[in-house]
Amino acid sequence: MKVDVLVAEIGSTTTVVNAFTDLSSDKPVFWAQGQAPTSVLDGDLRIGLQGAINDLCSKMKIDHLDYDDMLATSSAAGGLKMTVHGLVYDMTAKAAKEAALGAGGIIHYVTAGRLRRTDIAKIKEINPNLILIAGGVDYGERDTALDNAEMIRNMGLKTPVIYAGNVENQEEMKLIFDEESGQQLYIVENVYPKIDDLNVEPCRKVIQDAFEQHIIHAPGMEHVRDMVSGPIIPTPGAVMECTKLLYDCIGDLMVLDVGGATTDLHSVATESDKIARIMISPEPKAKRTVEGDLGVYVNRYKVIESIGEEKLREECKEMGFDLEKTLETYNAIPKNEDEFKLVERLTEEAVLKAVERHAGSIRYIYGPSGRSTVAEGKDLTQVRYIVGTGGALTRLPHRVEIMKTIAAHNETGMLLFPSKHAKILVDNDYIMASLGVLSKKYKDDAIKLLEQSLDYKFPAVRFVDEEPAYMKDLTGEDDEKPAYLKEVEFTDSEAKKRDEEYKKHIEECEALGYDMSAYKDEEPIGGAYANGGSAADPAKEGLAGGEGVQGKWHQDMGDCTHDCKHCSRIRCVNRKEC
Repeated sequence: MKVDVLVAEIGSTTTVVNAFTDLSSDKPVFWAQGQAPTSVLDGDLRIGLQGAINDLCSKMKIDHLDYDDMLATSSAAGGLKMTVHGLVYDMTAKAAKEAALGAGGIIHYVTAGRLRRTDIAKIKEINPNLILIAGGVDYGERDTALDNAEMIRNMGLKTPVIYAGNVENQEEMKLIFDEESGQQLYIVENVYPKIDDLNVEPCRKVIQDAFEQHIIHAPGMEHVRDMVSGPIIPTPGAVMECTKLLYDCIGDLMVLDVGGATTDLHSVATESDKIARIMISPEPKAKRTVEGDLGVYVNRYKVIESIGEEKLREECKEMGFDLEKTLETYNAIPKNEDEFKLVERLTEEAVLKAVERHAGSIRYIYGPSGRSTVAEGKDLTQVRYIVGTGGALTRLPHRVEIMKTIAAHNETGMLLFPSKHAKILVDNDYIMASLGVLSKKYKDDAIKLLEQSLDYKFPAVRFVDEEPAYMKDLTGEDDEKPAYLKEVEFTDSEAKKRDEEYKKHIEECEALGYDMSAYKDEEPIGGAYANGGSAADPAKEGLAGGEGVQGKWHQDMGDCTHDCKHCSRIRCVNRKEC
């Protein structure tokens, strides 16, 4: 039997292969799947890979399997272990971290400022696959990134380095990481080129390229490249690629992947205009978070701790089973009704906590002018679709109901969660990671296979076929609106009220004979105004006729001497003519 493409997902414990046929046709087919234990300990991942292929052959009752292309994702050998080093934690370090997570990296250590001896010791202990150095906006602070680069070079590691900081340091970085250093240097655009400006996508691409070049040096990965004809990318990065592909088809969405050890959440969404006006720091459009303490098997006791052991025991009693006895028999995959009930409750907690940590919120800050309302974190209020992938959210009986609890968990209404109108989709074939890497070479086929797996026909034109989910919360009675919308609308009305009071005050001062022109209109710079007009803009012609507040002042200024050289009225429309 021959298939078009075989995609291998090489995990830490299990290797899965997915076979696809009839690519480049109107209806590509997900043909079969096989799996086997990953053979990291044997020093050759080809053993586990061949075992997964043999399992597929056994299921499909064929002697052997041929393929035109083999692609792969990998999280074996610890995945893409990274350390990230920036200048200010909430700025460059955060931007670099977002770039690394979005590319599928596993962040083991983040530092801000100059590295200390303890930081150096920690990096040596981790022995990362990649080191990401950032720091300083373009043409800003330089020394911290350079000092950190010198210290990392002197460690004697052969780890590749990606520099994504101040553009002025690029030539210096080439001198630091020269051939004698033994460390390959990748230079990319600054992840934080200006204040409140994130630029993470170029860095993400370089991270994946660097991973593919150097993954063959990881333990057990030396021979995989011999079998794989296409790209090898980190498994979480492949899921993010699929999420972005899905965004191109259906719009704002989030993808939940609840596993045995961790819970990943990927979102691709733009913030609403109302939230953007009060956002205090930028967020990437495509964001990934990894919750290392939220797993339904390896980290099940941490999830139980999050729920509360006594509370969970009472809930289990109400559902008709004993918590302790069920935990004794539960082994990775639930096998009976009681285990399914327990895993569903653990999955629900993992989902809610992961969304809570990923999403932003509305909060108050207090200053000399009183209380202000601000938004902080990722805005998910415009999310149209919630997609479940991973073992738990593709195989549990009540997986859809679990994801529907997300909107209800926003009890205060101040969290920037998806609304109750967001549509729930499930990756029924559990192939999103495979389709992420498949889309690199077969994009149209990946889209068609996604439609089949999600059991959902994509709209012909994105954003047109249906109203955005968050807009439905803007209709109806005021009591039905989420608290965050009421708060934002109140903030807007207060701002408009202040503007009106300001204008009224100006008018009162003018009535008393004061020149208030400096407080009303911006200074033309090079003949142009901030509103896009020019000094000769027709929109300004109505001023002389008395239109608007400033026009009224112009109409009344009969005392103009046209002595512009000594006049203090710098915004006088007659000044240009003098």
